[in-house]
Amino acid sequence: MERNVTTDINENNTPSGRPEEDRFLIAKSQYLVPERNGQNREILPEESDSKHPLRAPKLEDRGNGNEAKKKLKRSLQLKELFPERSAKNDRKKGKKGKKGKKKLYGRPLFWVGLVILGAAGGAIAYGWQTWQSLEAGLPEMSDISAFNREGTLTIKAADDTIILQQGPATREQLKKEEIPDLLKQAFVAIEDRRFYEHTGVDYQGIARAIVSNIIEGEVVQGGSSITQQLARMVFLNQEQSIRRKLREAMLAWKIEEVLTKDQILERYLNLVYLGSGAYGVADASRVYFSKPVQALTLPEMAMLAGLPPAPSEYSPLVNPEAARVRRDLVLQQMVTAEYISGETAELAIAKSLEVDPSPPKRLKVMAPYFATYIKKELSRFLPQKLVDAGGLTVETTLDLKWQEVAEKVIGEAVEIDGYRQGFDQAALVSLDAATGEVRALVGGRDYTDSEFNRATQAQRQPGSTFKGLVYAAAIAAGFSPTDGYQDVPFTVDGYKPKNYGKRYSGWRSMVNALTYSTNVVAVQVLMDVGFDPAIKLAKDMGIKSDIKDTYSLALGAWEVNLLELTNAYGTLANQGKFVEAHGIRRVFNAQGEVVYEADFTPKQVLDKDSAAITTWMLKRVVDRGSGTSAYLSDRPVAGKTGTSEEARDLWFIGYVPQVVTGVWLGNDNNDPTWGYSSTAAFNWREFMKEVLKDMPAQEFPEVPDFYDRKPSIEAKPVEYRWVRYGQIGPDGRDPNASDR
Repeated sequence: MERNVTTDINENNTPSGRPEEDRFLIAKSQYLVPERNGQNREILPEESDSKHPLRAPKLEDRGNGNEAKKKLKRSLQLKELFPERSAKNDRKKGKKGKKGKKKLYGRPLFWVGLVILGAAGGAIAYGWQTWQSLEAGLPEMSDISAFNREGTLTIKAADDTIILQQGPATREQLKKEEIPDLLKQAFVAIEDRRFYEHTGVDYQGIARAIVSNIIEGEVVQGGSSITQQLARMVFLNQEQSIRRKLREAMLAWKIEEVLTKDQILERYLNLVYLGSGAYGVADASRVYFSKPVQALTLPEMAMLAGLPPAPSEYSPLVNPEAARVRRDLVLQQMVTAEYISGETAELAIAKSLEVDPSPPKRLKVMAPYFATYIKKELSRFLPQKLVDAGGLTVETTLDLKWQEVAEKVIGEAVEIDGYRQGFDQAALVSLDAATGEVRALVGGRDYTDSEFNRATQAQRQPGSTFKGLVYAAAIAAGFSPTDGYQDVPFTVDGYKPKNYGKRYSGWRSMVNALTYSTNVVAVQVLMDVGFDPAIKLAKDMGIKSDIKDTYSLALGAWEVNLLELTNAYGTLANQGKFVEAHGIRRVFNAQGEVVYEADFTPKQVLDKDSAAITTWMLKRVVDRGSGTSAYLSDRPVAGKTGTSEEARDLWFIGYVPQVVTGVWLGNDNNDPTWGYSSTAAFNWREFMKEVLKDMPAQEFPEVPDFYDRKPSIEAKPVEYRWVRYGQIGPDGRDPNASDR
C-alpha cells in the first residue's frame, strides 16, 4: 500500500507530507529549528553535517530504524507523562555541562575501594610471608624415621637386648610385613578411609567427618588424615591454633613426598598412643590382650583401631561399654570400605569384648640396679639438656648371663646365709679386668623393696680389704714381701690397733701378715710407706672416696663403695694398669648418630713387677689364708677378705687374670652381723665358677725377684711422736688387754 505523502504544514506546525508515524516523531523531537514567524522548520538532510552532531540524520539511513524509533518513542512518551521530572533532569544536565565531570579521586567510593584493595593486598602479602616462614621452619623429614618422644631413653645390654625403656615409647618396633593386613585396614577404615588416595590432607574426609559428627552428636570420625596425625606426633604438639594446623598440613604434604604409604602407615602404627601406657599396636596388643599382634582376632583388632581419638575414654580397661560401641563402629566402617563383608562384621560384633591385661613391656626393667647406675652415669658424659630431650639409646657393657647368675647368688646369699648370720642385704660387682667394663652389677636383694644401690651408693668401711692397697704401695716403694715386723701389741701416738681375737705371734713377714690379715703389721707397714704415697696410689688405682691420713687407714676405717674398691683391685689384675670402671660403651641420639663413645685409655699407675708381687701375696690369701672359701680348682685366684668393726660389713674382693669381682654383705642400718668375711668369699666363688665356665683359665704373671728391684714410688715414713710396744703372754694374748 502506498504512502499518502504531502508537504504541507498542518495547523500544529508539523510537516504534513510524511507518514503519520514519522510526522509524530519529528514533531516531538528536538531536531526542529524554530523560525522567526514562530513556526518550526524541519532540518533538511543537506543541512545535517559533522558540525551539528545533534541534528537528526535521514530517517531512511538510521540503520536499525524500527528499534531506534521504538526507543525514541518511549522517551518522548515519558516526557509527556512526567513533564516536571523531564524539565528537572534537563536543568541538571545543564548544570553538569557548565561545571564539568567530577574527578575520580574526589569521589568517596574511590577511597573506600582503594582502602579495601590495600587491605586485601596486605593480607595476601602477609599470608604469603607467613606461608614462606612456616615452610622455611619445617623440620627435615629424615627426623621422622628416628623419632622418639621427649624424655625417652633406651638402655641395652651388650647383646642388644633392651633392659630399660623410659618414657612414652614402644619397645617393639614392627615392620609393615609383621603387622596383619586386617589390623592396618581397621585403622585406615576408621581414621582415614581415603588414605591411599589423598596426598596428605583429605578434604573430603574432613567434610565427611564434620557431617558424621554433627549427625551423631559426638566425635565419631576425625578430620585429620593418618599422615597429619603422624606429622603431629613426630613434629608438633597438641596446641590448638591455625598456625599449628597449617604446619601440620604442610608437614603432611612433605611426608607424602618422602615416604611411601606403607612406610607412613608403619610409622603411625608404631607410634600412636592407644591408652593404658601403650604406644603402638605391639604394646597395645600385649597391654589389652597379652598376645602379639599376629595372634589378634578381628574384634580385637577393631577395638585397638577405635582407640586413637580418645584412648582413655574408649579403653576397655576403663569403659568396656564405650570400647564395645567403638569397636562395632570400626567394624561397620570396614564394611563400608569393603575390607570385610557384612556377614563377617556381624559375626565379629556378636562376640563379647574380652580383655587379658598385662603391663607394657617397656615398664619391665631387667637388671634394674645396673640400669639406674647407667642413668646416673649419662649426666657425667652428656649435657643434661641432651639427656632430657630424649631419644637416646645407650649401648652398655652388661652381660645378661652374668647378671642372671649374680642376681641368683645375691638372692640366695641374703635368703640363706643372711638368715643365719644376721644380714639382710648384699651387693655384687664384676668387671672385665683389662677394659674396666662392668659385666654384672647387683645393688641389693630386691629392687622393688629398695632402689638404693649398695654397689655404687653405699659408703661402707672396707676393713681388711683395704690392706691390699697398702701392701701394694709398700712393694712399689721397694719393700720385700719377706720383710718382717713385730706382731705384738703396740700403740702409736695414742692409737692402739688390735688383731682379730687379740692374738699375736711375735713376728711376721709382710706376706704372712697379709695372708692371715694381721692388723698390727698392716699399721706398721703404712707407717713405713707413709700416708701420702699410700693415699696417692689408692686414688690412682681407682678409689674416689675421701680418705684421710690416719693410722686406721691401714685397717679400712675410711668408707668407700663396692664399685670403686673392686675397680682398684682390677688395677692389680691388669698388671698395674688402671682403667676406670664404666658401663656405657656408646650413646646414640634419635637420628642414630653417636654422641658419646667410651674411650678409657689404660694408665700404668703401678709398675708391673710390683703388681705381680702383690698378686702373688693375695693369691696366698686364697690358697691358705682367710680367703680359702673363694678357692677355684681350675684356675688361680687372688683376693682379700675384709670385716669392719663388729662384723657390720663382710667383704671379699678377688680376681682371676681376666675378671675382678667384689661382694659385700651387711645391713642398711649398720647393725652388727654375726657373720664372717668367708661368707662373702663363698658367694664370690658361687658366682665366679658359673661365669668362668666358658672362659679359658690363665695364669698370673711370673713373680720377679723380690730383692733386686728399684722402687717405683718414694716412701715417706710417718713422723710419729711416740710409739710403745707391749708384751704377749704364753697364750699369745696381750696380758694388759681388757677382756671386754
